[in-house]
Amino acid sequence: MATRRGDTLIFSDPPVIASHAAVGGKKEGEGPLAAGFDELRADNSFGQSGWEAAEAELQLRAARLCLKKAQITEKEVSLVLAGDLQAQCTASNYAMRALGIPYAGLFGACSTMAEALGLGAALCSAGMADGLLAMSSSHFCAAERQFRTPLSYGAVRTPTAQWTATAAGACLLRPTGPGVGIRAVTFGRVQDYQIKDINNMGAAMAPAAAATLLHYLRDTHSEPQDFDAIYTGDLGHVGSQLFRELLAAEGLLLKNHVDCGCILYDAEAQSVKSGGSGAGCCAAVLCAHILPRLERGTQKRLLFLATGALMSQTTFLQKESIPAIAHLVELWAPKKEGTA
Repeated sequence: MATRRGDTLIFSDPPVIASHAAVGGKKEGEGPLAAGFDELRADNSFGQSGWEAAEAELQLRAARLCLKKAQITEKEVSLVLAGDLQAQCTASNYAMRALGIPYAGLFGACSTMAEALGLGAALCSAGMADGLLAMSSSHFCAAERQFRTPLSYGAVRTPTAQWTATAAGACLLRPTGPGVGIRAVTFGRVQDYQIKDINNMGAAMAPAAAATLLHYLRDTHSEPQDFDAIYTGDLGHVGSQLFRELLAAEGLLLKNHVDCGCILYDAEAQSVKSGGSGAGCCAAVLCAHILPRLERGTQKRLLFLATGALMSQTTFLQKESIPAIAHLVELWAPKKEGTA
């Protein structure tokens, strides 16, 4: 079971991430993290007739690869927690139609992967699930059509804009056993700094990331230097700078901050402006880069802090500001045999 301290759940017996998988598209295959993906496709349609169906297939592939790596079948999974950026979580809904596993859909925008991990860890810790899939995805073409303009329009991207990842990540959680430990979870509170520019998600989400991290540090009496890295996702280059400035104003100078949106692509060589974004961005970086580093022992203890902009295409057209949220998960390297 977990103990609650402020906004943070602390697990005395940490649930574990027993296996994980990441699937990406063409641009992800050309980026610096390509080698860590389990599957990459040069064709972003994934054999489907539309972008929305392509994302459902993308997420389905990540789930099946994750289960294959764990050497289990769908029948051995208690529950799936999944979400995406499409209206009503369409990609997840259609992927789950094919899997046939009990499913609860989540929407936290780009924070969905951390939300799924946090809720999944709580359910596993309480004995309510054994074999739980936490996953999320996004698709560049589906997101552009929904939130901005169709690709054929040829709109010019602003310097603050981010590139929605065509990617998915899936993690299999268990109450105990070998794997990366989930030691704590902090669920965030919605923040709204009155940003209205849909091409500047980093500025909208940076305050939420800072607020959740500050709550976690106060709840656990921790310091940023206690961790090998603090990974945010996906603030991009603009949002990351704002995030560090907000924390500096609170007296915290981060020297171990890494943003998933900044490392998925080579911003200059791949023309992604401020970096990557999307519910699949930090999910894929988690599964292709962060978890393998913990498993190898390159890093021992870190924070995964995923951020999400909670607007819709309707609220954007109504000139509403963009509320944002961030959820935090504390991850530990797997225990070595013979250690407590």
